[in-house]
Amino acid sequence: MRISTIAISLVSLASVSAFTTSPLVAQRAVVTPYNVLSMAENDVVSDFKEKQSMTRMEGKNEKIDVTMKFGGSSLADADRIHHVTALIKDQIAAGYRPRAVICSAMGKTTNSLLSAGDFALEGRVNIDAIRTLHNAALDEFDLNDDVRAEVTALLDECEDLLNGVKLIQELSPKSLDQLVSYGERCSVRIVAARLNQIGVPAQAFDSWDIGMLTDSNFGDAKLLPEAEEAIRKSFNERLDPDVVAVVTGFIGHDPNGKITTLGRGGSDLSATAIGAFCELDEIQVWKDVDGILSTDPRVVKKAVPVEDVSYDEASELAYFGAQVLHPIAMQPAMKFDVPVRVKNSYNPSAKGTVISKRDGPAPRLVTAITCKRGIQLLDIESTQMLGAYGFLANVFKDLEQNKLSVDVLASSEVSVSLTFDKKQKEENIHQAVEKLSEYANVKVKQDRAILTLITDVERSSEVLATAFRVFDKENIKVEMMSQGASKVNISFVLKNEQIEDAIKHLHQCFFEDVCVV
Repeated sequence: MRISTIAISLVSLASVSAFTTSPLVAQRAVVTPYNVLSMAENDVVSDFKEKQSMTRMEGKNEKIDVTMKFGGSSLADADRIHHVTALIKDQIAAGYRPRAVICSAMGKTTNSLLSAGDFALEGRVNIDAIRTLHNAALDEFDLNDDVRAEVTALLDECEDLLNGVKLIQELSPKSLDQLVSYGERCSVRIVAARLNQIGVPAQAFDSWDIGMLTDSNFGDAKLLPEAEEAIRKSFNERLDPDVVAVVTGFIGHDPNGKITTLGRGGSDLSATAIGAFCELDEIQVWKDVDGILSTDPRVVKKAVPVEDVSYDEASELAYFGAQVLHPIAMQPAMKFDVPVRVKNSYNPSAKGTVISKRDGPAPRLVTAITCKRGIQLLDIESTQMLGAYGFLANVFKDLEQNKLSVDVLASSEVSVSLTFDKKQKEENIHQAVEKLSEYANVKVKQDRAILTLITDVERSSEVLATAFRVFDKENIKVEMMSQGASKVNISFVLKNEQIEDAIKHLHQCFFEDVCVV
């Protein structure tokens, strides 16, 4: 089996000599969309969008139906909840109708609950700081006794669970999911009560009450197919469209009624699932930055917001390290073609970034630059590869047996290079290297980083020409290059210590018009 996508010959530059590794070709698997639509299903979604647009133009429905999701930093304390609820009221005044507001736990509550679980295993139970945070919000808004009783009961239940953990000295994945759920469950009750207090009709819901059904993979549960219809029925047939449903993000129920968590990106997935399954006009994700930025502002102070990106571009950005929606959260929006708007709850007037389907070319040569640090690079060389069948199959079999997930892959006639995230177990990597060494020469390189340019690969010649001029001038050694199978990214593997210089100079060329090459 041989993988072939691009070759260095795309760049007709003398400076390509800076690329010291033998020419490699590469690809990475495309993120599979959630329940990829058939052609017939696509027609149904397209018909819906067309009819919806006609209805708007005819003036039959002036309200823009949305979901709004707020993360922990946006709900950090009573002051932030005051700002968020005022923001929701302003959005309603501007013509939006929030069918659902999805809330994370307040501030760092999830981390505090995880720590409380660890302490309980050591024989200590103390959630005073968590109680203080929530009681401060209850007191600040002078919320009624019913809400106070609900929140207090949930925190008492949380403490009882921790005492049970202390007693039996065990915290199973199932119990851990129940433990962390208390943050979201308290948060939605406070937010809903505050909305009612300022004149916005609202009702708090645990997500399973509106159909968020999952499998039983505690800690990383997946939505069940029947969740789609259950959520749609809840919003279309049962809930009042003019009463804001304030819903817990991140959590769901399995078929046995046990609480589950949706894993990384779970709160965003809660928002996109509701917005997409109910085929709303827009999914709003409110964060603490002005949308998606051209690169990490901690590296480049002149990083600028990107006004629009495609679903594929956003997925690749998230995969390669940008703080955007997790690719899993993107999948329902992609399926139903519902745009996602990323906004800043600290700066609501900023335009933010719209993630949607794009039919034409991107407005810029490069949409954004991102990086993933702490990567391990594995170089595998063997003359057995030349003209052989099944060599790569054997490589991936050994990786699978050691539960290793590959970020980027590059292959030539007699070598293959792979990258692994540093979060993967060192023991697993060591065992895989031992197995691979039985039939190939294997080198492991630590402290590498993946630099990714989000770009249309049909314009890769121009992008690569500029990139390699920068690398040549700044003496930056590229150890591996990969073009993603999604056709929207080009990635380079560099040493960790060179990544920031590379990003700064590439950003100057592609975004600041001060390119020095």
